[in-house]
This record gives sequence, C-alpha cells and structure tokens, in this order.
Amino acid sequence: MKTKERLKTLSFLAPALIIYFIIIVFPTFYSVILSFFDWNGISEKKFIGIKNYVNLFTNDAVFRIALKNNIIWIVLTVCITVVLALLLALVLNNRFKGRIVYRSIFYFPYMLSWIIVGIIWKWMYNPNFGMINTFLDALGLDSLKGAYLSNPKIALYCVFIAALWQGLGQPMLYFLAGLQTMSSDVLEAARIDGAGKFNLFIRVIVPMLKETFVIVLATQIIASMKVYDIVYVMTDSGPANATQTLATYMYNQTFSYNSLGAGSAVATVMMAIMMVIIVPYVIYSTKED
Repeated sequence: MKTKERLKTLSFLAPALIIYFIIIVFPTFYSVILSFFDWNGISEKKFIGIKNYVNLFTNDAVFRIALKNNIIWIVLTVCITVVLALLLALVLNNRFKGRIVYRSIFYFPYMLSWIIVGIIWKWMYNPNFGMINTFLDALGLDSLKGAYLSNPKIALYCVFIAALWQGLGQPMLYFLAGLQTMSSDVLEAARIDGAGKFNLFIRVIVPMLKETFVIVLATQIIASMKVYDIVYVMTDSGPANATQTLATYMYNQTFSYNSLGAGSAVATVMMAIMMVIIVPYVIYSTKED
C-alpha cells in the first residue's frame, strides 16, 4: 500500500520535476560546464579550463566594476529598501481611514514591469524636459538640475531610486503579512509589562518577524544580484560602465561579444555569490533557538 501511495505521489510530482529539470537544473549545469570553454556559439568549442575565471578576476576591469556595483546595490537594498518596507508595513498595519487605499498605492508600482518603470523614470530624469528638473526649476533650485543619468558618479544611485520606487511594495507586503499573523495577546502583554514603542519593536516585533526577514532578505538579495531590465532601459550599462552589473555584463559577453564561455563564467560567479550569501543566512536564521 505504501509503495502504491509513493508511486501515486511521484506520478503527480513527475511533470513538475521534469519541467524544473529542463528549465532550471539542466541549463544551470550546462552553463557551468560551458564556462570552461572558449566558444562563440558557432565554431567548435575549445576547452580552456579556468582561464575564463582567471581573466575575469585579474584582467577584466569591467567585471570588477560590475561586481562592485552589485555589492553596492545589495547594500542599498538591505539598508534602504528593506528598512523602508518594514517602516511602511508598521504604519499601514495600524487601523486608520483609507489604509487599504494607501496599501494599494505603495504596492501598485510593483505590478508594473521593469521595462515600463525604466521608461517612466528615464523620462523623469530627462535633462531638458524631465519632471525632476522641471520641479527643481519651479522651486528655484537651478543648481541641483543636471543630466543625472549621464553622470558616472550618481547614475547607479539614480537607477536604484527608480528600482526602489518599483520594488518597495513586495517586501512591504511580506512584512505586513507577518505583522498581521502576530498574536495581539503577546503585544498587549508586552505593553502591560511596561515595554515602550522602541523596546516593543526591537525585543518583540523583530524577533517574531524572524521567518519573514528570511524570506524578504533572501528574495531581495537574489533580485539585487539579477538586476538587469531597469539598468538596460535607463542607461544601457553606461555612462562609461558606471551602471554595469553582473547581469548586464553577462548579457553583453554572451550576445554582444559572442563569448558564451565568458558569459557563462559571469553567470556562474553570480550563482556562487548568491549561494554564499543566501544559504548560510537561511540556515542560520531558520535554526531553532
């Protein structure tokens, strides 16, 4: 009977497992294998060992810029996006008139595609008739006007602001769901024991959101490593590679320079970084106290 039940269970899981293997597992392993070859996608593959990786870390200045930008993006995401999402969730978890409308307003940008968001913000940053420069001009702040996306020093941060506007809704919703599952009795007991708002937040609410933090940080870090669409639309990795990321560089190596081996090496590095960051964090965070 148990054997029949197991076979029945496997028969239901088999289609999903086959699709997962074809779409995720096989391409991942094939990409790793391809990273050890020199191949332009047409001629015969040439095995070169770890030469692609050595070249990335020793001779490729653009790769180092892309890696640095991804690290900056992760730090900004954890320090700004996650914190703002938590604060918004705390505010919108209170009972007040119109809170459903405000939740919808903050979540709505997340429903838009990265391409649409990129186009909207690219027009907003337009140095001639963009909304930002027009607004600064109306306030008499002409000294702050500029071609923001053409400035290598701030272009990456300007793109991040657009991504922040679009991506804030998802972690906010996760935190809001976590807050709404909390027992009101526990919070009330803490208040009766004399816990102020700050202590209540630090010692009660944050520990009770432990599982939510795991989901939020894991998804946000993975998204930060894969950021591509909005960068491509707004700056196309420019100016002078100032907004180059690992995902955009992987695309350029693979499709613009026809270097599938180098592009696969970049993809493998991306995957390795995500695993090094995410796996230990999830294991530590989900460990029972």
